[in-house]
Amino acid sequence: MSPEMAWFVVMVFYLAPLAHVVLSPSAGPWRAPKGSRCPFSPRVGWVVIVIVLGIVGWVLFWTRRRRDGNDQT
Repeated sequence: MSPEMAWFVVMVFYLAPLAHVVLSPSAGPWRAPKGSRCPFSPRVGWVVIVIVLGIVGWVLFWTRRRRDGNDQT
């Protein structure tokens, strides 16, 4: 595999889903809800899931949006 193709694969299957979760309005707020004992907000949680699981984490995020009816399309 050429280096250009390797970078393309990384960008498409890792950075693009991560950017989608970071920029999506349906990912939730950046701050944890008031009174929550968890220090992470919903959006930060999804970002961590996508960083760790990659494309699988993004698919989980995507299916959660569809099930909750939060899809903006």
